[in-house]
Parts: sequence; structure tokens; C-alpha cells
Amino acid sequence: MSDQPTHHVGDEFEREPVPPRAQKGASAFWGMYAGEHTAGTEFMIGPLFIAWGVNAFDLLVGLLVGNLLAVLSWRFLTAPIATQARLTLYYQLERICGRNLVVLYNLANGVLFCFLAGAMVTVSATAVGVPFPSIQMPTFADTYPTGVAWCVAVLAIGAAMTFVAIKGYGFVARVGHLAAPWMFLVFVACGVVMLGKLGTANLVELLTPAAGTQSKIGFWGVVFFSWFCNAAMHIGMSDLSVLRFARKPSYGWASAAGMYLGHYVAWICAALLLVYWVKAKGANPTTGVPPGPMVFDAVGWAGLICVIIAGWTTANPTIYRAGLAFQSLVPTMPRARATLIAGAVCTVAGMFPGIAMKLLDFVGLYGTTLAPVGAVILVDFYLAERLGLTREWAARTGGAFNPAVVLAWALPLAAFYVLVFKFQVFGSYLTLPVYLLTGVLYIVFAKLLLRPAPSRA
Repeated sequence: MSDQPTHHVGDEFEREPVPPRAQKGASAFWGMYAGEHTAGTEFMIGPLFIAWGVNAFDLLVGLLVGNLLAVLSWRFLTAPIATQARLTLYYQLERICGRNLVVLYNLANGVLFCFLAGAMVTVSATAVGVPFPSIQMPTFADTYPTGVAWCVAVLAIGAAMTFVAIKGYGFVARVGHLAAPWMFLVFVACGVVMLGKLGTANLVELLTPAAGTQSKIGFWGVVFFSWFCNAAMHIGMSDLSVLRFARKPSYGWASAAGMYLGHYVAWICAALLLVYWVKAKGANPTTGVPPGPMVFDAVGWAGLICVIIAGWTTANPTIYRAGLAFQSLVPTMPRARATLIAGAVCTVAGMFPGIAMKLLDFVGLYGTTLAPVGAVILVDFYLAERLGLTREWAARTGGAFNPAVVLAWALPLAAFYVLVFKFQVFGSYLTLPVYLLTGVLYIVFAKLLLRPAPSRA
């Protein structure tokens, strides 16, 4: 009987290393990162920087530095492990933590994915309110649904997005690849039109807040936010699942396409939309203006469609991933049913605009909750054997639950949530301390609590 793994058509190699024949070239990753990070979130994050009173230097230079740190994280932390082990995040975690703990991670992952997708449903729904003025659209200050008509609009968009996600990832990916280049051009068009209407291309002048404006975050807040808004993906190792298909670790540089097209150019173009409304139309920057009306005013119906599609292309894969996470909790559940549950949760979340309107805060919570498991993977991959620890403890010992990971993950997170909710600390400031502390605590608890693997004959 052969001991070689068997494959079937469409095999994603969920529980084995990706073989050479399935590895992909660099172009696949440049396109993917450019498309995934030029999406609906950009329409919210750019204006929120203006609402928070961030000054020109802090925004323009802080984004350059923070996005560079994000790219370096993908290139030198995630990509080397991905191209050596070639395993998904979930299977790598299972080999370290045990099946039971991966289920806990997937529950947290699925719920947070639903909230993120819900924010994108909110973004898309703001476009529906333009041709239907009876829909009261939310501002940055709104947390709860603004009326029955708003809920109906969100329900319709959420149902359509869920239908696409149920069709499977191939269909989701095709929608994203077709829309991504056009969406980026619309972002650029919005920025160019706003510069024309404002009568100057001096970004420093335009992005300087009014005198007396108190900035909620300064230079380092912008740096840490732009570095860690995707913390779950790079230092949190979620993109092991993507980069395991890369032929070389150098393909991690492809993340620069997403960071500098999406998280620099698109954010600044989106920020200029609100700058114009504040300077030319007297809008209050702290309450803001929904993306739909701003983009429609800038580039007309093409922009309105872009707002819908941008939210769509972010929410579709997010709902799909959330469905997979929920399916892992009940493996006998059909994927379509799990995706339907995820879509229902995200649609309800989308009715509450507080998630989208506080996206800078939510992203910090999302990243810091999920990223620390990446520190455990780093320790296991690079340090375990040097420190006398058992590498891939669960796989080597047959353990289903690694208590060292639970304690190392939970204790820093408990302190994090106290600091964020009780003392109002900006979440992105705490991502790196929580991450590093998790890695240190895992070493300590692994030495104290984990039985060694049986010696090999």
C-alpha cells in the first residue's frame, strides 16, 4: 500500500504541504494583494483619519512608514515560514495547539470575520441611499440602525453578498479580479476630481486640520494602525494559507502592491473626499459624510457602483472565510449552510453602522485578538528546539489541547481589553506588546506545563 498522499481534483492541500507542481509564480500574488487591499474598507478609513484630526505630516509620512513595516512583516516573518512548511495556518496551529484549541480560534475568527463583512455591507448600503433619499443614512456618530428603510437596504445587499459567497471561492475570486483594476481607477479619479474642485494639489495644505483641532492619534498612531490593520494576516500568520503556494519567500514583497495602492493611494484619495465636503460644503468632520454621497458627488454613477462593488469584493471572501471557520466547528455541516449562517450574522451586524463608523477601533481589536497565535508559531518554528521545547507539540504527543497556548494567548488579551475598554487606549498601540508578550509567555508555560514528546527510536 502506498504511503504517498492521495489527491483529488480541486485539492487545496489542507492537511499536507503544497507540492512543487501546485506552486505559483510571482504574478499571482501581486495581483491578489493589489485586489484584496483596494476595497470597501478604504472608503471608510481615509475619511476617518480626517474625522480624527490627523495632520498632513502624520498621515502622509506615517502611512509610508507603517505600510513599509507591514510589507517587511509579510516578507520576513510570514513568507519564509509559509515557503518552508507550506501548510495552512489552521493545520500548522493544529499541529502545535491540538484540534480543540483550533476550534476555539476558528470561532473567534468566524465571528470577527462576520463583523468585518458587516462593516462592508454598511459601506455598500450607503450608496443605495443616494437614489432613494427616503433612506436615512448613518454618520460617523451613529451606532444603531437609522430606520426601517436602512435595514431593508442592508438586508438586500447582505443577501446578495451571501448568495455569491455560497457559490464558492472560485466565483468570489472571479468577481474580485474583474473589479479590482477598475475600483483602483475610481479611487484615483475621486482624488483627482477633489484636487480639481479644491483648486490645489498641495496635499500638505489640504490635509492640515483647522486650527485648534485636537488629533485623536498622532504620527505613531498612524504608523501602528497602518502596520497592524492587517496584523492577523502577516504577524498573525493567516497568510501562511496563501503564501504556502509561493515558489520563493521573496514573493512576500507582493504585499507592497496592496499596501501602497490600497493603504496609501486609496486611503488618501478617500480622505480628500471628506476634505472637500468639509471645506466646500461645511460638513462637520467629526460626524462625517457616508461614502455613497461623497463618491457620487465626485464621479457620478460610476463612483456609486464602485462603492457597492468595493464593499462587495471585501465582504464576499470574508463571508466565505467565516463560513469555513463555522463549518470547522461542525464538520458535518454543509459549507453552504455554514456560509448562510455567516452571511446572516454579517447582515445583522451591517444594520448597526457603529462597526463601520468606528473601523479604526474595530481593526485594532480584530488584529490584536487574532495576531498573537502568530507569535506561538514563530516560537515553535524558530526557537522551540533551541530552547528544549517540543516542536509541534500536539502532533508529536497526540495532545488535543495545548494549555500553554491558551494561557499565553488569553492573559495578554485580557489586559488588552481592559486597557481598550476601561482606559480608552487606541488598540493598535497595544498589538505589538500583546504579540511579544504572548511569545514570551508561551516559552515559559511550555516549559512548565507541557510533557515532552516521546523520544524517537
